[in-house]
Amino acid sequence: MRLAPYLTHRIPRSSVRYVLGVVAGIGALLLRGMLDPIVKDQDPYHSLWLAVIFTAWYCGVGPSIVAVLIGAAGVWYWFLPPYHSFGFKGANDTFDMLVFLAFAAIVIGVGEAARRLMFMHEQAEEQLRRAHEELEYRVKERTTVLEQKTAELSEKAALLEMTNDAILVKNSERVISYWNHGAEMLYGWSKREALGQPADDLLLTQFPISVNEIEASDYWEGELRHVRRDGKPISVASRWNRVKDKSGRPVGWLEINTDISGRKRMEDAARSLSARILTLQDDERRRIARGLHDSLGQYLAALKMNVHMLAAGGENQRAAECLDIIDKCIAETRTISHLLHPPLLDEAGFGSAARWYVDGFAQRSGIRVNLNLPSDLGRLSREAEIALFRVLQEGLSNVHRHAASSQVYIRLAVERDCLRLEINDNGQGIPAERLEHLNDGAAEVGVGIAGMRERMRELGGSLEIVSDSSGTRLQVAIPVGERSESAEPTPTRPDRNHDRIAS
Repeated sequence: MRLAPYLTHRIPRSSVRYVLGVVAGIGALLLRGMLDPIVKDQDPYHSLWLAVIFTAWYCGVGPSIVAVLIGAAGVWYWFLPPYHSFGFKGANDTFDMLVFLAFAAIVIGVGEAARRLMFMHEQAEEQLRRAHEELEYRVKERTTVLEQKTAELSEKAALLEMTNDAILVKNSERVISYWNHGAEMLYGWSKREALGQPADDLLLTQFPISVNEIEASDYWEGELRHVRRDGKPISVASRWNRVKDKSGRPVGWLEINTDISGRKRMEDAARSLSARILTLQDDERRRIARGLHDSLGQYLAALKMNVHMLAAGGENQRAAECLDIIDKCIAETRTISHLLHPPLLDEAGFGSAARWYVDGFAQRSGIRVNLNLPSDLGRLSREAEIALFRVLQEGLSNVHRHAASSQVYIRLAVERDCLRLEINDNGQGIPAERLEHLNDGAAEVGVGIAGMRERMRELGGSLEIVSDSSGTRLQVAIPVGERSESAEPTPTRPDRNHDRIAS
């Protein structure tokens, strides 16, 4: 144990302590001198015990030894015969002196031990007092922090209760542990009824993807289908945030749901209207194409016959010019008619119509087109064939107008449960900002990209556009059911001018 702390706690500085030891020794001798007429030679060490006890208790080991030595020397010199001499005093006196020194050493040792024990006791009390004060301070500080956090949590809880969104907290087993007022209003289940219930079972949740995929990350956002207490299905925009404990271990989920049922109904209505418009547009194109072919085409054919008759009457030069103009009108009329709605699409299917259109596009635009179609394509549903042809039409039109491409690759792949049509060009690509708008559905409407996307959505398919400086890839996919496995049928009404029209 280090002696410095207790030596300085109750004991004066070193020089003062030794002075006190000297004074105690001398004082004991003076007291013995004063008592000498009374006690004579009997027990000359009585007064020295006071000095020994005082210095051992108050001054420490060193000053105590000094006091004992001074006292012993004084008694030996003044109070033992022969007096005033340090010579030998006799065996009994020498024995008494040794006994005094021995007991003095014992007293000094006991006093030092007691003094140290008292100091340690006082030091322990001081440490206990300081620990108590520190504990009180920390308790008070923690209480203040706890009160502040409680107030903050109460305020946040009040805000959570005030929001219109449904907010629920689920543990790692997706059992509900918190259910706010917004959740009560949205789903119809009270807090008492919802707490402790599995959220998926209570709300009959329909997920767009697997739950394991959602829980693989710390945050997820998407649309869910729920069922209210009254049995009414609703759509919600759901945000999931993982809840973790202080050690970072995941313990549950915070889920915030916003009712979007009204918006979904409006979107479905708008989508149905858009699909209906596209269907009416296709029907109108078919009607106009048939009208051009059957009405205007017949009139032009009759006009050509009359001009032939005039040519037979002698007006050969002018008749030849008129015949040439009529032939051009007939070709343009048939081209417009077939572009609006090719008869091959109804008669022979998408494969034949696609080959006819690609050949004509290559001749008109000067762009080389590589078309890859499966040999056993067969017939598809009327809606699928129209949608694929319109995508092909619009895709090649965009390549011709915007891509500055010299070559286009078209491939139709028949997979197990869907058809994939890809149109790839080697043009200049689409700027990143515009590509983002196209993929977000914020671009053109009508027969453009938005029209193609709406056709795919109506059939349960998808549309994807990927572009960079090396070119652009347009890909659509539509699900297919059972279809004919036979080869493409021969057109029931072949057109002798088919190749001419395509050019």
